[in-house]
Order: sequence, then C-alpha cells, then structure tokens
Amino acid sequence: MNTHIRFRQRLVPVCMLLLAAGILVVASSSSHAQSKRSKQVVDANQGTVGLISGGFGSTNLRIVADLATVLNRKHKLRLLPMIGQGSVQNIEDILYLKGIDVGIVQSDVFEVFKKAGKRPDIVQSVNYISKLFNVEFHLIGGNRVQSIEELAGKTVSFGVEGSGTSVTASIVFDRLGIKVKPVNLDFDLAVQQVKSGKIAAMAYVSGKPTSVVAALKRSDGLHFIPVDYAKPLRGTYYPAFFSYGDYPGLIGKGDRVQSISVGTIMAVYNWSASRVGRRSTRYKKVNQFIDAFFSNYKELKKAPRHPKWREMNIAAKVPGWTRFPPAQERLSAELKKRKNGT
Repeated sequence: MNTHIRFRQRLVPVCMLLLAAGILVVASSSSHAQSKRSKQVVDANQGTVGLISGGFGSTNLRIVADLATVLNRKHKLRLLPMIGQGSVQNIEDILYLKGIDVGIVQSDVFEVFKKAGKRPDIVQSVNYISKLFNVEFHLIGGNRVQSIEELAGKTVSFGVEGSGTSVTASIVFDRLGIKVKPVNLDFDLAVQQVKSGKIAAMAYVSGKPTSVVAALKRSDGLHFIPVDYAKPLRGTYYPAFFSYGDYPGLIGKGDRVQSISVGTIMAVYNWSASRVGRRSTRYKKVNQFIDAFFSNYKELKKAPRHPKWREMNIAAKVPGWTRFPPAQERLSAELKKRKNGT
C-alpha cells in the first residue's frame, strides 16, 4: 500500500510536467496561428484604397472599374470600387465615412455646400487629384416641349436628391432664370413619368454615350431638349452636343443637339493640411494611388477602356478647386519628364 502511494506521489509531478508541456505546445501553436493570421490581415489591408463613384448605369461606375483593372497590384495597391449616391453624398463620405479615400464627383458640387452654408472650409478640406473628363447634361422631354424655356412652370425631374444630376440641374435652371417644379426621381421612374405625361422633362448627367439613355427611342415620345451655351453658364460649364452616333434612337442621321457638360474629377480629403494627417495611414495609401495613377494614366486611354478616357488631360486645372499637394508634385514631375522627352 505504501509502495502504491509513493508511486502515485511520484507520478503526479510527471503528469503536471506533461500537462504543462502540452499547454505550451498548444499555446505556441495558437500563437503561431495568430501571428500568421495577423500577417494575412496586414497583407490584405495594405494598399487598399476605397474609391466611391456614381450609381448603376452611370459612366463613373465603369470608370472606377477601369481604374481598378489598370492600377491594382497585389499587396501594393488594391482599389475597392463602391457605388455612391451622387456628388454631394460622395463629398460627405470623403469627409466623414471610414474607408472612403477617393471619390468621383462633379466640379460644380461645391456650389451646393456654399449655398447651404455647410462646411465653409470645404474648399480647403477637399482637394482634387486630377480632372478626368467632362460629362454631358442630358435634358429629355416629351413631344409637347421643344425648348428649355417652355419648361417654365412645369414639373422636371432633377434626378435623385444629392446626385450630380440634381446639383447641375438646379444650378442650370437657376442661372437661366427658368422656374420649374423640381422633383427628385430615379432615372427609370423619371423616364416612365415623362412617357406618361405626368412630368414634362427629366435631366440626367453622365458621359456620352451612356447605356440607359441609348436605350430610349423617339417612338416612345421622347426627344432631347436643346440647352444653349448661354453666358450665365460659362465659367462653370462647357459646350457640348449629342449626335446620331451617340444616340441613334433619339437623334436622326446628320442631326446634332446642343447641350452643356461639366467636369468630372477625383476628389480626396486634404490630409496634407496637418502634421497628423501627413503621418496617417490614409495619407500613405492615397499617395500610393496617386503614384500608380500618374504612372499608368496612358494605359487608361487605350482600348478597351471607356472612350471618355481619351479626353483626359492630367494637367487640366479645375476652377474653384485646389490640387492635392502630393498630386501636384507628381504632376510636376510628369510634366518635367515630358519636357525632357524621357
């Protein structure tokens, strides 16, 4: 009996040692797994840039898809395209929403913030990386309306509230002094209501040719309403036109319809404004994006990328906006290379 007790007494420490060793092995294995996962998390998030654009059917959505295809580099840069809710919301997302680093917006969007008295520091807080191209103002009406002046007193869809369309439409009608009854309808509902005669016309801002407009037909009682490049619109907007080649369903061969266009730009929060901002991870990521963009912008101009890229001039200045300092530095270096023929 005593021998048995002594054996048990000796066995206990051995068991404790084995148990401790087992715990160490499990802990070591768990630590290794956690370390491996931590590295995977770091690798997955390194260089990710959130890029917000327009809604379904918009040219801007195709544009960010092109950017992601051309610029993505594993573990160095990965663009995460997101569907936005228009220029106004995209600016607010750049200012306040986590994960939004760059936004595609229209160059006239600041007027909304200034008019509403929101963010008086908006020009200092949000900069642009580059102007991309111009997008056109589509004004589509029923057969009873032949000119924009005839829309006075009638109901016109300005697109979804806060969208680039609503921004431009409100500015255009205000500057032209044409008072209409604006409503905020999505594209499909607006088309339906123009066809039925419930509203007189609808506005839509997108780069031509855009697929949703190309699907419309004159046989449905729809047509383009001309918008002249009047003096009140100059300085902010540019002259444009639509032709049969753009929209054969709405325009006859050899015909052209006058309109206007507005600049599309890549906007970014001004991280350079403070020392803390310049030290942030977001600042570093945006710089990675800028470097990739200026290194590869010529590839974006090639087929099969969207035809609008062919209009891009990376040196173009945007009135009322300040170029993001790192983008200005990269642009200056690119222009110097051009000058030296390198």
